[in-house]
Amino acid sequence: MRVPREAFERLVAEAVEGLPAEFAEKLDNVEFVIEDEPTAEDYDERRIRPGMMLLGLYHGVPLTKRSAFRVNPLPDRITLYQHSIERVCRTPAEIVEQVRRTVLHEIAHHFGISEQRLKELGY
Repeated sequence: MRVPREAFERLVAEAVEGLPAEFAEKLDNVEFVIEDEPTAEDYDERRIRPGMMLLGLYHGVPLTKRSAFRVNPLPDRITLYQHSIERVCRTPAEIVEQVRRTVLHEIAHHFGISEQRLKELGY
């Protein structure tokens, strides 16, 4: 299932805009990026074996690991991999849901929630 890039960008924006205000206000220095596919460096960065499905990736320092003594002028980045998401979906409704789930999953990493805890929560 494929969607035009502009439509995919709107889905990402809608997922972010749908966040409760108390979470959205803590994303003031987070950039959302859409790429077609993950790179070899993306897999290496998270020690993920190439060939495994990578739908999104959080690049940054989680809020729970920051200190007042460390200035982080560059924005954190959340990358969504459009072609990867499209490959796991068969319908437009599945793409909408998968984009939402992936955005929430990566935002959770920004808030310091581990991969293991996200699995326990069903994400």
